[in-house]
This record gives sequence, structure tokens and C-alpha cells, in this order.
Amino acid sequence: MAVTNLTEPIFQSETRNSTLILSKFTPENITKKNIGLAAEFSLPENDPVRIFGLPKKMLLEFRILSKPCSVVRGVTVETKELLDNAKERSSLDMRVVLTGRSGCGKSYLLLQAVEYCKQNGWIVLYIPRATNLVNSTTPYVYDLRTQIYSQPTFAYQTLQRMLTVNRPTLDALELQTALVLEKQTVPAGTTLSALINIALKDKSKASCMVILETLLKELSEQTKYPVLVAVDEFQALYNKTMYRDPHFNTIAPYHLSMPRLLMEYASGRRSFAKGAFLGAVNDSDPMYPMPLELRDALQIEYMRPMSPYDKRSAGIAEYTKGLRALSVPEKLTLAEATSLFEIWMKDRALATVNPDTTFLSKYVESGGNPRDFVWKGILSTIEA
Repeated sequence: MAVTNLTEPIFQSETRNSTLILSKFTPENITKKNIGLAAEFSLPENDPVRIFGLPKKMLLEFRILSKPCSVVRGVTVETKELLDNAKERSSLDMRVVLTGRSGCGKSYLLLQAVEYCKQNGWIVLYIPRATNLVNSTTPYVYDLRTQIYSQPTFAYQTLQRMLTVNRPTLDALELQTALVLEKQTVPAGTTLSALINIALKDKSKASCMVILETLLKELSEQTKYPVLVAVDEFQALYNKTMYRDPHFNTIAPYHLSMPRLLMEYASGRRSFAKGAFLGAVNDSDPMYPMPLELRDALQIEYMRPMSPYDKRSAGIAEYTKGLRALSVPEKLTLAEATSLFEIWMKDRALATVNPDTTFLSKYVESGGNPRDFVWKGILSTIEA
């Protein structure tokens, strides 16, 4: 239960009534001199966190904390500099996958990148749980036009979320060529917001995938705003899916409309005139491990000795071309760990009478790993 929900008198105290005061997470605060700064996400109504959602583990932490926040790390500044260089260049030059040890903070770094771009006037598409695209939890139907399996419901949700988050910029952009749909023709000059609304009014959702592809095509060609596509649990797109065809054979991810669309931007088959593609891998779900094809492309070491009999899919490998890795440090520096520790201590999540000793012991026990430092370190004191 979130600390803000503890309103009964028994939970009140002098410290309980105090407010966690942090700096705001803004582009101006992402500098080398602010490495180790604890910063709060302000989260207006159209913020990507509210609309697109969060990875499960991060969502749990934000529910425990009274304010959603993160720590500015050295790799945060490095990612910000990469994005600054990308905003005037094609996304072909900025197709990066965040890699590193489990719990090192890849998802947090990806969220920081999304928040930075949103505040800097980028158009943002954020997929926090890519496993939902391949785990057979959304409806699908075979599309004779494209000869792949369409996922109209997820396309509908994506359009809805993109419109909510990016409405001012989408209002300023227009359709360059007329779009012919099954029941109507959308004329050139229609704003991209109005284009999305056409899909949202279609109760059958049949036109959603076509309009989503058209929207991204228009965004790919315009040069007024840079575009960021950010995908967490990125490796799931390159794994076997849980979807089955009529003969109960596994459907490849590139035969599903949403994974294929994202993989095409990741591999450079499609690109934005200005913008970037960012992915983050996640190895916490054994159902969707890091595939060999992606390991080869990102030059990640193998977990076991390789055999000449290990199979690789040529189809999957085609969608890994041009990807490069950005390794997230597996340890927090002392300055970063101190800020993280102080967040939880000021938010009364720490049950200890000697915080200095607790900090050093938990930092050493966790090896500086951010997730272990919080979940197996700081929060474990509550059970003591």
C-alpha cells in the first residue's frame, strides 16, 4: 500500500506528516554536476507514466514511495547527450539497446529518457511491457492485405495513448497525402490528431492498424519534431510468441503487426527523419530470455559455451541489423547510492536506528546493484 494511503491516526507521527521534498526531474537538472541528484517526476495529466504505464517492478516501487522519483546517474547524462545529438538526425543513427546485469537500472534509464524527450518537445511512443505484444493477451486476426496477423486492439490503445501524450504536437502536423480506408477517404491536410480520432471512433477497430502505420509514416517524414520510440522488455519481441495460427503452429514475432512494426524501426527498415529508437532488455522473465540473434548483434557475452548446433533464425537476425548496445553500469556509485538511500530513509521506508551503518552494509551486501540495494537491502530492514 502506498504511504499516501495510510491516513488513519495510528499511522500518523511527526515524521509521517513531513513531506518528501525533492528537485524536479527536468532537462536542466541532467548535468554532470548533478550526478547523484534525487529528482521527482512531476507527472502532469498527459505524462507518459500516467498514460503508457510502467514496468511491473517500477510500478511497485512507485506505489510504495510517496512520490515517483529517480536518481540522476552518469549514464543518464550520457543518454541525454546521445538524444541531444539525435534530435536533428535520422533515427538510423540512433538505434540503441540498453543492456547490463539484471537490476542495474535499465528500465529507470529508459523512463528518464522518455521523460527528458517529452519535456523537450519530442513526440513520444513508450511501450513499457513489450511482452504483452507476444504473450497472446491481446486479440489478433489474419489480415489479407498485409498477409500478417493484425493486433487491432493494441493498435487502438497505442493510438489513444499517443494522442493523449502528444496532442499539441499532433495538432500541428497534417496528413500529406489522402488515406483511403474501407469506409471513407481521409483527405490530405487533416491533422494527425483528427486522423487518430477517426480510428478511435471505429467501434470495430478494423482501421486502427492502418491508421497507426500511416501515423508513424507521417511522423517519419516530417522534420518539425523529433520522435522517440522507447520499448522496455525489448528482447521479448525477438522470442517465440504465444500466438498460434489455425494449425496451432507458433506465429513468428515478425508475422504479428505490432512487434513487426517496432522491429522495423529498430532494424532501420523504417526510420524517422529526426529521432531515435531506444530499447531496454529485461531478463527477469524466463519465458522471454535474451535470444542468440540479439546477443550476436549487441555483442553480449553468452551465458554458456556455444555449440555449432545452436540454431539461429535468419528471419529474426534480419531485424537486429544496426542495433548497438549501451551498457548500463551494474553498480551505483557511492554518490548515487547515497541519494537513493536518502530517498527511502526520508520516506520512512527504513527501519533502523543507525542509518550510516545500515547504508554501508546494504551497499556492500548488494554489490551496488540498484534493485538489490532497494529490495534486498533497504526494504529488508522492515522485516527485521
